[in-house]
Amino acid sequence: MPANLPPEYFEAEKRYREAGSPAEKIAALEELIATIPKHKGTDKLRADFRRRLSRLKEEAVQKKKSGKGDLYSVDREGAAQIALVGFANAGKSSILADLTHAHPVVAEYPMATIMPLSGMMPYEDIQFQLVDLPPIGNESTDGWVSGILRNADMFLLILNLSETPHIQAELLLEQLDRWRIQLVKRGEPLESKDNRRYKKVLFVANKTDLDPTGESLMELYDRYQEEYPIVAASAVTRYGIEDLRKSIFEVSGMIRIYSKEPGKDPDLGTPFTMPSGTTILELAEIIHKDFVHRLKYACVWGSSKFPGQKMHRDHILQDRDIIEFHL
Repeated sequence: MPANLPPEYFEAEKRYREAGSPAEKIAALEELIATIPKHKGTDKLRADFRRRLSRLKEEAVQKKKSGKGDLYSVDREGAAQIALVGFANAGKSSILADLTHAHPVVAEYPMATIMPLSGMMPYEDIQFQLVDLPPIGNESTDGWVSGILRNADMFLLILNLSETPHIQAELLLEQLDRWRIQLVKRGEPLESKDNRRYKKVLFVANKTDLDPTGESLMELYDRYQEEYPIVAASAVTRYGIEDLRKSIFEVSGMIRIYSKEPGKDPDLGTPFTMPSGTTILELAEIIHKDFVHRLKYACVWGSSKFPGQKMHRDHILQDRDIIEFHL
């Protein structure tokens, strides 16, 4: 065994050995590889784990193609994949049903959700994928649930206003920390470090109909509003649902870019969805690799000083920009 392996390696190795489903094994192995320091003494170990990871991913692809895919994984769709996180009876399934066309089991008893269920949430001219998961704290599902969470782009932390929501938030944060998942606070950059996954988050204070005085909501605001965005809603009365939809888009940090061919009207029906901060060159790389080498200049409508202005390839695009590439 190579020397100088950190304590995090042995913790991750244990999680990998205990992993059950393919999705859980892949997530655990990716975490394990990230803990291994890069030096000559670990080259062989890292190469071995990378081969294992490659085989696991190839097996998962083949199972998907044959219709025997892993039940505990969710193929990514839409502008971003957003996981619903919460305890039993927080109302996750009801929120999913209100925001999408999915039909989860909505029940008063706990543990109504036993498998991952996704639905597409429309927002203006794009869609986000929401994934409902079993409640946190169920030992029989936490393994693969943590795997899905580590790969999601963003979380909705669903909190039940009828049951001390600020305490729920505290416990959920503690569990996510044990899974080496960190929630990004207001103003913090989204970056991975210390072998942890950093995720954007929106707190959803659900069941406002069961908090008529607003006392629980105020306690939640007092404790967390300066650190995380919070939206109050009720899946039963649909209070705040449209505000929630808009906040999901804003917190996701995704922008819409529309393309335009020279001499023609822009295509406003199918925007490219990109992370905030995307440059003209980065968009060109996504559209076609040849664009990068053949690109002479681009004209931009929206974030430019005047319509159709020629912009440098390092220009940072903004939501609803229209871009016309000239090769």
